[in-house]
Formats: sequence, C-alpha cells, structure tokens
Amino acid sequence: MNQVRMPGVLIALAASVALIGCGKKEEPKAAAPVAAAAAPAPAEVIVKIGHVAPLTGPIAHLGKDNENGARLAVDDANAQKITIDGKLVKFELLGEDDQADPKTGTVVAQKLVDAKVAGVVGHLNSGTTIPASAIYNQAGLPQISPSATNPKYTQQGFNTAFRVMANDIQQGSVIGTYAAKDLGAKTIAIIDDRTAYGQGLADEVEKAAKANGAKVVAREFTNDKAIDFKAILTKIKATKPDVIFLGGMDAVGGPMLKQMKELGIKAQFTTGDGGCSPELIKLAGEASEGVICTQAGLPADKLPNGQKFLADFTSKYGQIQIYSPYSYDAVMVLVDAMKRANSVDPVKYLPEVGKTSYDGVTGKVEFDEKGDIKNGAITVFEIKDGKLVTLKSEGGAMAAAAPAAAPATEAKQ
Repeated sequence: MNQVRMPGVLIALAASVALIGCGKKEEPKAAAPVAAAAAPAPAEVIVKIGHVAPLTGPIAHLGKDNENGARLAVDDANAQKITIDGKLVKFELLGEDDQADPKTGTVVAQKLVDAKVAGVVGHLNSGTTIPASAIYNQAGLPQISPSATNPKYTQQGFNTAFRVMANDIQQGSVIGTYAAKDLGAKTIAIIDDRTAYGQGLADEVEKAAKANGAKVVAREFTNDKAIDFKAILTKIKATKPDVIFLGGMDAVGGPMLKQMKELGIKAQFTTGDGGCSPELIKLAGEASEGVICTQAGLPADKLPNGQKFLADFTSKYGQIQIYSPYSYDAVMVLVDAMKRANSVDPVKYLPEVGKTSYDGVTGKVEFDEKGDIKNGAITVFEIKDGKLVTLKSEGGAMAAAAPAAAPATEAKQ
C-alpha cells in the first residue's frame, strides 16, 4: 500500500509547489517614460572680419586703439548669439599691421582677401586706405574706414568703400575758416607731411583760409618720419605769419612745437585730427599750450550713445583714443547689414551696407551715395593746462552741445 501511495503524494506536493509559484507571479514593470528629444542647436558658422591699422611705428598707439574698438564690437556681437540664415554666427577679428605704409597696406589687404574675410574695418590712414580699397573692391568686400578722412577714398566710384566719420573737405573748411575768422589771422603758413592725409588736409585748409580773406605766406613740407624742422621753421619765421598750420601726425607736431619755441616763433599753431591728441601734449610739453586743433568727430563725452561704450572700453583696454568708437560702429554696421540681408556672403549683404540706418555709439550712421557718412561732425579744441578742451562742434547730431572739457583723445593720419 505504502509503495502505491507514495507516487501520489509526490505528485500532490509538486503540484502545490507549482501553484504557489504561479500565485506569486509579478506583473511586468511599466517602461520608464522616454524624455522628449531636445531641439537641436543651430549649426555654428565662423565669420571673419578684417581690421587693419599701424600696430608698429610712431602711431601704433592709435592703431591698437582702433583695433581694440573693433575687438570690443566683435565681443558684444558674439554675446548677442546672433542667428543668420538659420546658423549661429561666431565672429572673429583678423587684425593686420600695415605699418602706415601704402605698400604694406596693399599686401595685408590681399592677405585678408585670401583669408576670405566677410568685410574689412580700416585702414586707419588715408595713405593706406586708398590703395587698399582697390583690392577690396576687386574682391567685392565691404570696407568701412573709421578714420581715413581724405576725400579721394570715397570719390573713386567703389561701391565697397564707406567711412563712418567726416572727411577732410569738411575738416579743412572748419580749420581754415576758424583761423581767418575766429583767430583773426591775416597771414598763414602751411606745412604738410606729404602723406595723403597731411597734404590733402593742408590743401583744404589753404582753400578755406584764402576764401575767408587770409593770405598764405608760406607752403612747406616735411615727411612723416622727420624730427628736425628748424630749416623750414626758420624760413617760415621770416614771413611773420599769424598762424602756422600742420597737416600731419602728433609724432611730427610734438617735436615741431618744441622747435618753434626754441626759435622764438610766436605764431598760433593749429593742426588737424592727426595731431589733436594727448600724445602731442606728451611730446611737446609746455610748448603745446594754446594749440588749436580739430577732430573729425564729436568729443568722446558727447557721443550720443557712447556712455556704455566708454565704460566698457576703458575697463577693458584703458584710456580711449578718438577713433575706437568709430571702429566699434564700423564692425556693428557690417553685422547689422548681414542681419538685414540674412546672409554673411559679401555678395548678398553688400547692398545692405549702403542702405544702413544704424544707431551707433557715435550717433546715427547713414551713408550718402559715395559712401561718406551723412552729417559728419567736426570739433575744434584748444589745449589748456595739458588737456584738450572743446571750443565748438559743427555738424553731426550733437554738434550744438555746449562747450565742455573733453577726455583725453588721440587721432590718426
């Protein structure tokens, strides 16, 4: 009996175990929810903007200041995370040194073309800007100079050439008229450094002075590397001019003023933006007292939208020179034109540059049919107690501003 029963017991126990296992069967766990896919970031495109100025030599302080203004603009543009044609744009500045030399200027211009920059800010000097402009024009690249004031730059018929400040026709007219009318000069002696800037400005000063009744009793020239001017100053002294005008840079004007004092020349010294700088005061010392000079633009503290720029620039780079705000605006005008064209291709956005109506740190930027800025301002300064003090401004949105002490500024060729 026991042998018959045992298999049944084993079968029953096996069944019970099977039933217990089935009773504890777990339901399958629900799958974890799948996270929504993040939107893909827009593709990034690198856009190169060229900048050219003298970064070595006697006016390197001016060139580096221009470059720093452009660099600040590139940084600010990148901070905006600008998207053009569906791509996030990262701007890069390619800085080149033209040494204020026309031949070097054309070499670096071609270098930027070969690097496929989308546009160029520069050059600083008229003498380098003008020959380089032909290279940029042939390549179809927009070029905006923040400081080249010779009228010839925009009179060549290039639709690629623009400038964001007044030219020397305007500046020369103001200087010549001021000398004859405000200073009451009957006779004037004129010196220029034979550069495109210095000679061009001197020509315009001569025209305006004569038109306002002054007589030009001497017209002498030097060069932008000279430091000894006693020979030409001795000749000029004999003509007893009421005013001496220099078309040249602060590196020439400083030593010239010292030598005028040594020779006992009492004539009123005047100069344009190339010598209207703290560097002139530094080089000439006490001999700079009473100098009358002009800048193609408004005083830094009178820039319509410039206060933030001034604070940002000085905290990053130190003392501002005159044209770094204009370099900043030149970059931003290129960026604005790209945005309006929805393209970084120079062929596509170049037409938009000429249509610009941009509220920059220097004021409203609009161009005429030649590429010159509309309503460019000229400011007259006097050096008093080692500082540039504003006498008056003509033209521009803020030209009617009351005279006020101007911060230290520098200028260009």
